[in-house]
Amino acid sequence: MRPGPGQRPDGLTGELLALASLPDDSPTLPEHLSTIVRLSASVVGPVDYASVTVSDGRGHRTPASSGAVAEAVDAAQYSEGTGPCLLALHSGEMVGVPDVVGVVVWPGFRDVAWRYGIRASLSIPLFAGSGAPVAGLNLYAREVAGMRLLIQRVQDCYGASSTSARPPMDAGSEQLLAGLAGALQTRDLVQRALGVLMDRDNVPVGTAYRRLVEEAGSGGSLTGAAMAVLGQYTR
Repeated sequence: MRPGPGQRPDGLTGELLALASLPDDSPTLPEHLSTIVRLSASVVGPVDYASVTVSDGRGHRTPASSGAVAEAVDAAQYSEGTGPCLLALHSGEMVGVPDVVGVVVWPGFRDVAWRYGIRASLSIPLFAGSGAPVAGLNLYAREVAGMRLLIQRVQDCYGASSTSARPPMDAGSEQLLAGLAGALQTRDLVQRALGVLMDRDNVPVGTAYRRLVEEAGSGGSLTGAAMAVLGQYTR
């Protein structure tokens, strides 16, 4: 059933949209990340394992995962100080590895992934209200073909590849893709509202962001606050 007007979609799509509307320091952010990991591993067809990578200023860690395999592949990257999960988190761009065997630049990641039967991976930056990445979603697969198509479809979402027609995927993958596309739209909406506040109040972006969070109120959605700001601007 499609959500009605004003209703947020359920499942993985809804969780990704909710995350994009949260203040970066929301106390519910870890819960959303954990749910995104659980759903990614259970409903996205090509994915066998999932995790999230975060940085706490002292290093990197995996606060949520679907199991020991994902944690081991993450840990190999933390130990080496490089890898697709770290690149996605710090660059803000998705990083697809359609075939682990061909990886040259991340030997630690490649060797541990291969040892655990991982043949392809996809790391996607996740962001909350400020638009800066708050985590990297890591998706690991034992089969190459399905993940290759998922990588292509995610690249389409980010405008990183041709938007020519792609074959449809399983329902869970389509939830992921819809959530990512919607989150990007939410980020654009919030950024436009921040621009309005910066111009209106003659303040830097950090101050504008704090004011938008205040307008959203405790537990409020930055999407709603951004729409209100933009509505006032267009009157």
